[in-house]
Amino acid sequence: MTERGSCRFCGAGLSHVCADLGIAPIANDLIEADQLDRMEPYYPLRALVCERCLLVQVGEFESPGAIFSDYSYFSSFSTSWLAHCRAYVESVSGRFSIGAEHTVVEIASNDGYLLQYFRERGIPVLGIEPAENVAQAAIVKGIPTVVRFFGTEAARDLAQTSRADLLIGNNVLPHVPDLNDFVAGMSILLAERGLITIEFPHLARLIADRQFDTIYHEHFSYFSLTTAKGVFARHGLTIFDVEEIPTHGGSLRIYARHSADSTKPEQASVTRLLTREAEAGLNALETFTAFAEQPPALKRELLRLLIDLKESGSTVVGYGAPAKGITLLNYCGIGTDFLDYTVDKSPHKQGRYLPGVRIPIRAPDEIRRTRPDYVLILPWNLKDEIVEEMAFVREWGGRFLVRAPHMTTI
Repeated sequence: MTERGSCRFCGAGLSHVCADLGIAPIANDLIEADQLDRMEPYYPLRALVCERCLLVQVGEFESPGAIFSDYSYFSSFSTSWLAHCRAYVESVSGRFSIGAEHTVVEIASNDGYLLQYFRERGIPVLGIEPAENVAQAAIVKGIPTVVRFFGTEAARDLAQTSRADLLIGNNVLPHVPDLNDFVAGMSILLAERGLITIEFPHLARLIADRQFDTIYHEHFSYFSLTTAKGVFARHGLTIFDVEEIPTHGGSLRIYARHSADSTKPEQASVTRLLTREAEAGLNALETFTAFAEQPPALKRELLRLLIDLKESGSTVVGYGAPAKGITLLNYCGIGTDFLDYTVDKSPHKQGRYLPGVRIPIRAPDEIRRTRPDYVLILPWNLKDEIVEEMAFVREWGGRFLVRAPHMTTI
């Protein structure tokens, strides 16, 4: 496994750097207490952009099996994310008249966070999830789940039993190293008049808001609508509608169908967003190569702020242990010399340590106990939820630090 020499979609050579974040550990490979005296692997973390199709991508240094077979991320620990999912189920079920006679399949279904809401409506569901520990949590909830990676082979096996009337993939497309095999598999599993919905962080927001910390080894690719449209078209699928949604710092929800399906006409939203992307420079290689200057600028900004706070005697801790936070802290060289600890609601993360920087992860009550002066919010996409949840920090005059996209004190 190495940094890619050719584009994972179109095969063109890769030589243009979008962001060079040095070397970093695998972001979700949290460290156990008895592993602190061991070495851990570091790999180059460089986002390259294809000059032909403009897909932004990182190298594949660890196999998906090594990264995702035993995973520390459980979707159900974010209340705002669950609310987002419930609203999606209500919307898509109403708009496309999805009922008990249909089959809903979700790829990378995690702990059943989304399919549970279809099941409540009496709609048959099936999850496909490669991480056995996470899939087990879904099975306990009564969500039928197949433990395997998705691609053409899995799609052919599953299609022998039934095909999906609604095929969902939330925040999974960026995690796929074999992009063509994955999308081809969706085409195989989708019913003749079926619907695909996919959500993924929008590359336009990454560029505009300096979201370089959303780049990590588990995210193999970064998509604009322009690039996604080309990927789907190659495999006989048409994106006929798109919505801009606020999750993960700004995402897209695309709606796709078989290109031969005439029952779902293309909406004006697609053309409008393609035009806006072109106006924002997402069709120009220079936009991406110029972005390479942004990570060092934000690094200096964050370090200046933390140095000033620590030298004034302030105590600073973190909130969250997300992959984006691990990218940020490792790139900036921020360890326990700046953050005493970080907290996370997930018991699967508590008691462990962030990879690379080795910052301990504790339960959220630790903030109430130690009363820090500042809390650095690492999952900045959930800042409103976190500020509300941790409002008691203001009782002792504590404040929050968040990047949005510049460093801001709340």
